[in-house]
Amino acid sequence: MAKTPYQPPEQSKFGQLIDSLFLLVLVVASLFAPVYAGLAGGGKTAVEFADKTWAGMGQNATMQAQWEKLGFTPETAHDMIAARFDYSFSLPALIVTALVVIVYFVFVFRLSAKEYKDVITERFDR
Repeated sequence: MAKTPYQPPEQSKFGQLIDSLFLLVLVVASLFAPVYAGLAGGGKTAVEFADKTWAGMGQNATMQAQWEKLGFTPETAHDMIAARFDYSFSLPALIVTALVVIVYFVFVFRLSAKEYKDVITERFDR
């Protein structure tokens, strides 16, 4: 008895649209979830300067000229110059993230290999 080849079910255009929108929502949610949970974006730290002059804020003549071209004075540029990003990170969080990514890719690779073998067996196993 001959095997009939596998015919996947067809999906309507509306179903494809709903699936695409659902995946888009999941991607956006997964990107913003760490930010809202406080796990990303270490924030900013403020540097205190002795005086609000260009030299007092560590700006050389070239930097000063560029700030002035943008229409800033030492007083108006002070808050932007004083705001520094905090680039610290947690080693345990980095290790957990790396493990999650590695486990995910091993899972996807193993599942894909199984599916690939099933398709080859279905198509070419006589």
